Amino acid sequence: MSEKYKGKKILIAGFETEGKATFEFLKKNGVKADIADRLDGDEFYKRHPEIKQEDDKVILGDNYLDCVSDYEVIFRTPGLSLLTPKLLEAKEKGIEITSQVKLFMELCPCQTIGVTGTKGKGTTATLIYEILKESDKDAYLGGNIGVPAISFFEELSEDSVVILELSSFQLMDLDRSPNIAVVLNITQDHLDYHESREEYVEAKKPIVKYQKAEDCAVINVDYDTSRAFRDETKARIFEISTNQAVEKGCYINKKDEIMLRMEDTEEKIASFSELELRGRHNLENVCAAVAASYIAGADLTLIKKTVKGFKGLEHRLELVAEVNGVKYYNDSFATTPETTIAAINAFHEPIILISGGSEKGSDYAEMGKIIAEKVKTAFLIGDTSGKIKKKITDVNPQAEIQEGFTDMDDLVMRASKQTEAGDVVILSPGCASFGLFDNYKQRGELFREAVKKLEK
Repeated sequence: MSEKYKGKKILIAGFETEGKATFEFLKKNGVKADIADRLDGDEFYKRHPEIKQEDDKVILGDNYLDCVSDYEVIFRTPGLSLLTPKLLEAKEKGIEITSQVKLFMELCPCQTIGVTGTKGKGTTATLIYEILKESDKDAYLGGNIGVPAISFFEELSEDSVVILELSSFQLMDLDRSPNIAVVLNITQDHLDYHESREEYVEAKKPIVKYQKAEDCAVINVDYDTSRAFRDETKARIFEISTNQAVEKGCYINKKDEIMLRMEDTEEKIASFSELELRGRHNLENVCAAVAASYIAGADLTLIKKTVKGFKGLEHRLELVAEVNGVKYYNDSFATTPETTIAAINAFHEPIILISGGSEKGSDYAEMGKIIAEKVKTAFLIGDTSGKIKKKITDVNPQAEIQEGFTDMDDLVMRASKQTEAGDVVILSPGCASFGLFDNYKQRGELFREAVKKLEK
């Protein structure tokens, strides 16, 4: 544990998964920290019964950040932007603003692999982890995927390898980069959090910015934004592409085969038709995982085996059930228009789509066009339903659209009545879940439960 925090006045700002893990890590290492959280007292202590009012100082309520100037170090939760006025004021006063990921990167004794992008980073990070575990590596998976890396810090040795899924929230204040950085396609997201698309892209640059010459960067060169990250790093560059062959990295050839090309080898990993993952967009994720895991020392035979058997993550085009010849897919993790477009393009069957949710400032024009052209019936929900409907009807005024649903059971039942054998029903919102649901997981789980009721 770094000695620099001992004896300092420290605040944990935001006490969800990462804040709690940071608090417990500091406490275990003899460092006292206070807690500040937006929740009121009743709700906070209901969620966190392990926190004792008599032992720990806790600041709660809407004005929980009013106290930040009283501290020397503030560990912010990822959901709390560095651009928050109270944090900006604290930083101007010389108060250190840090995070759980930043602390982990300072202390980590082993090789790290970081994965970022607008979407696909969870799938990519998990596949890298699965390949390395299959290759008998002492691998750990954490970060934005739901497991704070600091929670398994004490299990690590210098021979371990840590794979981190990293969001813009976690990257924006890092001053150390992973040994192997993976940069997937970067489009637009969290424009309710970032000032602009440019600031969002800038927030992701620390994944490569502080790399050394002996490090490696795996970069998707099919897109202008991600391709530009090559100019931000001193590391050795490996490219991935689904459109063209690359000199060094992983690509998809004209036969729809995943090809790994390195200095000493060019090897077919698998054909697209051999994958259990649905959707061509996942080829980008597979290529990135293949390149990164090979660089990290994975066995080629085991890379091939793991890639072919990998089914993906829950809530990502997850097949829930087939009922009366209709397949139901849970893609609740699709919280941007781009991911919903990818979901629609993953199918040739007639599609009944459930989409919409809360506003994040996204542009729905292309998503509306694709729905208008390829979707049999669109069920729209949430605050964004009006915007999405307009983009659909701008292209196809006669499009079949249904609105006004707030209950998932009713929504799925009504959608099922629009189907024929051979159709697919996809929950792929293209938006955040807040308003109707607590989060994307709850939204996906309610969809699963509603589909299961159709089977009875």
